[in-house]
Amino acid sequence: MNPVLPAPLADWFASRGWQPRRHQLAMLAEGRAGRHALLVAATGAGKTLAGFLPTLVELIETPSEGLHTLYVSPLKALAVDIQRNLVTPVAEMGLDALGIDIRIETRTGDTPSDRKARQRARPPQILLTTPESLSLLLSYPDSFTMFAGLKTIVIDEVHAFATGKRGDLLSLCMARLQTIAPGLRRIALSATVADADGYRAWLAPDGDIDAVSLVHGDQGVDPNIAILLPEDRVPWAGHSGRYAAAQVMGEIEAHRTTIVFCNTRSLAELIFQDLWKANEAQLPIGIHHGSLEKEARRKVEAAMSAGRLRALVATASLDLGVDWGDVDCVIQMGAPKGSSRLLQRIGRSNHRLDESSEALIVPGNRFEYLEARAALDAVEAGELDADVFRMGALDVLAQHVMACACAAPFDQAALLTEVRSALPYSALTDDLFDKVLGFIRDGGYSLRAYDRFKRLTQDGDGPSTGSGQGLWRVSHPKFVAQHRLNAGIIVEATMLKVRFRNGRALGKVEEAFASTLSHGDTFFFAGMSLEVEKIDTEDLIVRATARPARIPTYGGSRMPLSTNLADRVRGFLATPEEWSRFPDDVREWLEIQARRSALPRPDQLLVETFPREGRHYMVAYSFEGWNAHQSLGMLITRRMETAGLKPLGFVSNDYAIATYSVDPITDPAALFSADILEHEFVEWVQQSHLLKRAFREVAVIGGLVERQHPGKRKTGKQVTFSTDLIYDVLRKYEPSHILLEAAWADARARMTDVGRLAGLLDRAAETMLHVDLPRVSPLAVPVLVLIGREKVATGSADDALLIEAEALAADAMRVD
Repeated sequence: MNPVLPAPLADWFASRGWQPRRHQLAMLAEGRAGRHALLVAATGAGKTLAGFLPTLVELIETPSEGLHTLYVSPLKALAVDIQRNLVTPVAEMGLDALGIDIRIETRTGDTPSDRKARQRARPPQILLTTPESLSLLLSYPDSFTMFAGLKTIVIDEVHAFATGKRGDLLSLCMARLQTIAPGLRRIALSATVADADGYRAWLAPDGDIDAVSLVHGDQGVDPNIAILLPEDRVPWAGHSGRYAAAQVMGEIEAHRTTIVFCNTRSLAELIFQDLWKANEAQLPIGIHHGSLEKEARRKVEAAMSAGRLRALVATASLDLGVDWGDVDCVIQMGAPKGSSRLLQRIGRSNHRLDESSEALIVPGNRFEYLEARAALDAVEAGELDADVFRMGALDVLAQHVMACACAAPFDQAALLTEVRSALPYSALTDDLFDKVLGFIRDGGYSLRAYDRFKRLTQDGDGPSTGSGQGLWRVSHPKFVAQHRLNAGIIVEATMLKVRFRNGRALGKVEEAFASTLSHGDTFFFAGMSLEVEKIDTEDLIVRATARPARIPTYGGSRMPLSTNLADRVRGFLATPEEWSRFPDDVREWLEIQARRSALPRPDQLLVETFPREGRHYMVAYSFEGWNAHQSLGMLITRRMETAGLKPLGFVSNDYAIATYSVDPITDPAALFSADILEHEFVEWVQQSHLLKRAFREVAVIGGLVERQHPGKRKTGKQVTFSTDLIYDVLRKYEPSHILLEAAWADARARMTDVGRLAGLLDRAAETMLHVDLPRVSPLAVPVLVLIGREKVATGSADDALLIEAEALAADAMRVD
């Protein structure tokens, strides 16, 4: 039986000519029954209203003061947007005339400090916030009274949280809230969930999946997605789709409002400039990404809401949930990298369940055309990208424990029980928790002589705990202020300045790239080949050289190609009957590849070797994504060096890796053996700055190094200097330190995509198909043309790349 809506809500639906949707009423029924719930519903299905419906009904039927519902979103923009889309309906219900006061407020890092203080003293009934702001609220002693009457927490876009460090923090926050308010009900919302049971377990107290009801929304109208083909032919190289700026501008002119999604911030800036040059009609267009100032983002968001923009160029900052009803077209520049991400983005178009979302994909090259086609097929088949759940991060746990201590002294056994009720930490051992507490107490064995690391003390004669010890408490009030100034999970990437020894600066590269360099490595920058002499805090000291070099890369901003789409692209290569769906030039590319070399089966690893212009090349088509290929390139070129093959460098994209050397490779299988992860990988990570960078992040998150002091913020250089000193001490004197363990886990999982790399190496020997060729193959062109290209250059670099690709392709496509 459907639950009955109270009159103000029923009248509001009727005034709009609407009926509550089935899943909205189902969520209300779960709310009345007091059950936790996960709602999986298409974009535009009214998920947000479904999540809030039980709250609105309760506050209308039983008005109350105090905090009733927390709404947690991944983005500040989303919290602001929900406030606009929730406050307005509540106002339209005329509740004031009935004496019902429902206050709805936002709390993020952008909220003024006086409002934050007032919210703690007199909270609204509904508070919209982020995981980081919630964690800070829980660090105050008054959090126990503020949250004591909390009835509901609503987690929107849960797929953006659960499998990462922000999800670890949020799960710990929910565990604490459940302790403060045992009757708390948990709700999660998402449009793109592949493993619903995994999310139910993550959401549930103690991982009890049966405690969480699964509610499915009605299926919306199928999206209308197309691939925007160039006016002549699909390019051989490139990844941005910049060549289609004029065509994209034509689509903008033909629609009311368009969002143009880009995979990186730098690409968004480039595309915005390209579109502005092609904007002969002078239509109003804007740009939105996370590096922009708050005021600039808000201005653009307000202009979009008011319908004053015809187009907005954006990054993942607008992937999630922002509801601008007048958007009638979404354009994805470059390949989407995953079907779930594509669905999320196209859902911004016609944000209504009964209208088809319209979207265009602009592939950057021929492999990206195959990926775009794979994404369309996956969306049509209802196939989403896999969700990978993992153990909770220890640096996040350390931050959360410190927040709890800031709020009140705690009993070790009781807090451990609470922490284990969060699924990511359900397997946390007593010993490991002891190590986390020991780290916060004094920094660990190697650092305990320094007072600045002694953040916690334990009462010797306090109330007894299960271990016979006293309560843990903050050792000095200064550490409470330090925690609140520095808490947070997002650690911004720093840049390293490239300079000569005499001080002359050439520019900056991302530390993610610099961390892969060692003394003697070479890379192209500012039109020169440079050799690394020294990595000094945040400076990359170089000298000019004539040696061959590789290109700078930007690993931190790369979205990995999903295994789902990679498998579909492999399937295309092995299924010629599918090729009739492709443009003529893409079909010809594959046909000539089949004639001149081979196309691998889905279970094969194709490796081609061939000479060109005095060098010897090896190209492996592994389809494991750029991150895994970057790591593999480092390892294989090191192994080539040991074998005396005189490697000159490597390049990679999402689909393949290419090495080039003085001597030919006759036995590629020997280079791909699985023991490379046991020997070269460990040695490479320890010798490179990869581990140092990961340590810097966990040290900041874990509270060992502060980013801010009262009244001032540390520079990136100061933070780097502090963490590097501590890193060197711990590596020498305490290699088992908990933060080194956390840094190693981060370096493996996040920076190198080591899981996919291990899978590739495990099957390489048995599945390798080696083809030795007299010259370059058609399939090799998109990756080979990257050699010598400097990605930090923007202007004419893409044009030069396209010209070079055509020359290379002419040789590859000859069938004589």
